[in-house]
Amino acid sequence: MRSIRRSAEWHLVFRVLPRASRGLARAWWALVAGRALLPAGLVVATGALVGTVSTGSRPGWSLAFVAASSILILVLSPVHDSVSANLGALAGADLHGRLLRSAIEPNGVVHLEDPGLADDFTLARDFDLGITAPPMRLCLPFVANGLVEVGAGVASAVILFWFAWWAPLVLVACWLVTHRLLRESTVWRSWRSDDVIRSQRNADYAYRLAVDVPAAKELRLFGLAGWTVHRFGCYRRQLLELSLEAMRLRERSLVWAALAAVAGNALVIWALVEAALTHRVSLGALVVYIGALVGSAVLGIADFDWWFDTAARPGLVVDGMQRRMADFGALPSGDRPALGLPGSEIRLRDVSFAYPGGTPVLSGLDLTIPAGMSLAIVGQNGAGKTTLAKLICRLYDPTDGRIEVDGIDLRELDLAGWRSRLATVFQDYIRYDLSLRSNVAPAGASDADVDWALGQAGAADLADLDAVLSKAYAGGTDLSGGQWQRVALARAMCAVRRGAGVVILDEPTAQLDVRGEAEIFRRLLDVTSGVTTILVSHRFSTVRHADLICVLERGQVMELGSHDTLMARNGRYATMFKLQAARFSGETQLADEDAELGLGLDA
Repeated sequence: MRSIRRSAEWHLVFRVLPRASRGLARAWWALVAGRALLPAGLVVATGALVGTVSTGSRPGWSLAFVAASSILILVLSPVHDSVSANLGALAGADLHGRLLRSAIEPNGVVHLEDPGLADDFTLARDFDLGITAPPMRLCLPFVANGLVEVGAGVASAVILFWFAWWAPLVLVACWLVTHRLLRESTVWRSWRSDDVIRSQRNADYAYRLAVDVPAAKELRLFGLAGWTVHRFGCYRRQLLELSLEAMRLRERSLVWAALAAVAGNALVIWALVEAALTHRVSLGALVVYIGALVGSAVLGIADFDWWFDTAARPGLVVDGMQRRMADFGALPSGDRPALGLPGSEIRLRDVSFAYPGGTPVLSGLDLTIPAGMSLAIVGQNGAGKTTLAKLICRLYDPTDGRIEVDGIDLRELDLAGWRSRLATVFQDYIRYDLSLRSNVAPAGASDADVDWALGQAGAADLADLDAVLSKAYAGGTDLSGGQWQRVALARAMCAVRRGAGVVILDEPTAQLDVRGEAEIFRRLLDVTSGVTTILVSHRFSTVRHADLICVLERGQVMELGSHDTLMARNGRYATMFKLQAARFSGETQLADEDAELGLGLDA
């Protein structure tokens, strides 16, 4: 019983379905019970009708019951299918909602980047798309009909107790043996193996390449449309072959299944024939027992197991993902208020950090960021600049060390309160398919604040505030990369206007020209005067205006100081600055030196 309660099938019918709609689940079960009992009732009524007619009596209740049950069997089947499809759709929607919450509710983001969780998340996410298996709304009608058949088979077998106590036991045993032998070759137990997950991941990637808009241009320009479809087809065939191979390995001999069915049924049939020939059963009773014998045969049907197993998988996977992702992505919030912080400084003390399964990005980093000042961070790709910004946002916790805000460990601060103090623009900022107003102020703001922020970002005449920034909607409009970047900057400026105390900008002007970037950064410094500002940029014409400049290399602070101080030091920063200045002024003779030194000017 413990094993049954832990099964995916039990989880589906007693947890997932009632959770989706308790009323519809009850109706679904009532229809299962009613439809399962009707065939047995029809058999008994038919036997009674035959017995009545054979004795020359007038048919009574039996004729009415035969007519009524025959009609109900025909009518309830499509009704049950409709209820099942609706319940399956609701259950699928509920599971998708739970999966969405499992991704969104953890305070951190590490659970979305762990390779193991990512594979399971893809498997769980696609359960209702028909990629790995039919969706629940299609599976559940087959599950319902299978349960009806099992119930009808048991009810039919029970009738034979009135003939001989051993007859139903023999029939149930022989059909269950047959069912078990056939079931082993219909239920796919290795659907979460490494090979399956790998094929599913590749098929999912090819599928999304084909349907996502950003990839549409390159697929056509580089002639990759056919390649994408072929790739998807190959991996889908791999999934099918893996499932078929796994089930073939579990095949049991059909001969043994047939022998079990024939032996059990032959024994009961022989007993019925012998009883009929010796006149120990009447004609009506013989009709009932033969009908019960035939009705019990549905116990050996095994395709029901495939549908039941397929429909049951998502519930167990999604609920398991919800628990695992909640644990993995948990960042416990402190209870100390963050209002007004930072007042003096943000300090990173001996901070180290590594992404799941990766090498350390930061290693023993020490850095003090004075409150109210601007800090620019530069360095090679992979130096840890964006990671440092994410740690200050507390999207992760350091592997070692601590981050302090006015001497308070960041982990002790109320997390929501601290994040409300931040205004951020990451290089992979979101482009919302919403109005311009909602893009600038997703959490809401007055039109005056939105207009002010757009003006400061140089986007005052971009579009009407109610214009939807997507051509996928009627009347919508799209923006260029540089225009979108101004909207993202306006989002940060609006947050500052509404009281943010820390501004974090990760490549905020990468798609603007040098003149546009200079204009925006000048306005940005004016707006954020007195606000702690952290800027990640690869353009040194912008970086030079920051109060402090930090050079990161191999996860550590190599240099720290103002532009003038670092230039006078003639170290790493000065070398990078001169190389970039030479490029802008046309002094290409330093290019060979740049390549030789291996200096990356990207932030």
